[in-house]
Amino acid sequence: MSLPEEKRVSLETFYKMREETNHLLEYADGIVFMSPSPSTRHQQVSGRLQAKLFNFLDGGKCQVFSAPYDIHLYRDDLDDSKIFIPDLSVICGDKGLEENKYVGVPEMIVEILSPSNQSHDLITKMEAYMKYGVKEYWVVNPMLNAIQIYALTDEQVYQQVDILKDKGIIKSTVLKGFQVDLEEIFR
Repeated sequence: MSLPEEKRVSLETFYKMREETNHLLEYADGIVFMSPSPSTRHQQVSGRLQAKLFNFLDGGKCQVFSAPYDIHLYRDDLDDSKIFIPDLSVICGDKGLEENKYVGVPEMIVEILSPSNQSHDLITKMEAYMKYGVKEYWVVNPMLNAIQIYALTDEQVYQQVDILKDKGIIKSTVLKGFQVDLEEIFR
């Protein structure tokens, strides 16, 4: 859910709003979005995916971060502001890691859909992740037991590289060797 168009706020006002509420707020070009509290099913799926990513990445240069953790999308050549709280983010290296957020572009982002936030994840966030250059975007739908993977092409647009529902093995294109058994994730 977002504020009406005429209610755009500055980044400074956004941070002040966050200090005054317990709600999870995200920010894109002056618009404040309130994220819903995740369902039990959402948390179960997120926890299983986080565990798999953690175990796969442990000891390497990349690490997984789970919500609530701010991702302040940033590139030198772009001047708009976007602060999202993805369900899972894979960040490689230490550059951009701050005390309470990451400033930069993660290698991979996973969003787990909820009935009330699908358009935000499938339109607003997907467009931003593509524009900033997130190499791989996973859309996980626990209501359908499905996972879609989008990978950034050389033309800097997302191309769907895989979609599975209910069963099968889905593989990352960015994290070579990382794969997920849908039956394990959605059990």
